[in-house]
Amino acid sequence: MYQKILVAVDSSPISQQAFDKALFLAQELGSDLHLINVILPVTQEYQDASLIAFSGGFYPGGMDEVVKETWSNLEAASLSLLQDFCEQAKKAGVGAELTQKIGQPDQEIVEFAKDWEADLIVIGSHGRRGLNELVLGSVSNYVLHHVSCSVLLVHPQVSSDISQESAKIADHSNPV
Repeated sequence: MYQKILVAVDSSPISQQAFDKALFLAQELGSDLHLINVILPVTQEYQDASLIAFSGGFYPGGMDEVVKETWSNLEAASLSLLQDFCEQAKKAGVGAELTQKIGQPDQEIVEFAKDWEADLIVIGSHGRRGLNELVLGSVSNYVLHHVSCSVLLVHPQVSSDISQESAKIADHSNPV
């Protein structure tokens, strides 16, 4: 059924829930996991260093190092996150690989899913609605509407009670 499961993760709590669901499915179905994290070049941490550089306090040569160090820390944190998830999967007896990308998360996830020929994408939804979704965007919504494979959209759990599980599976058979 699902042999190639792509799991999009970041450092949010919903990513752990999405990973847990993907791991469970992979164990039950004998599937392989591929974990992806996409670093957006304008994340808050990177913006903080960039804003200092352009706020009138720019010191030639000095800020370049601060920005490089900040960016290096972001990449290291992303890689560590992916390695931790991979290790959890391997301990559970599931084959897992990882990919770190830089770019627009929604587009990079869709492109990778197509290239890797994923059967299923598991992704968390932060639950943004209205103006927040319009301003901040919705990676999960974009992925949901731009892939031809199934998508398991995981919503934040309000309770550990399985009867309140709020994951939705959307099967899209329309090629993009």
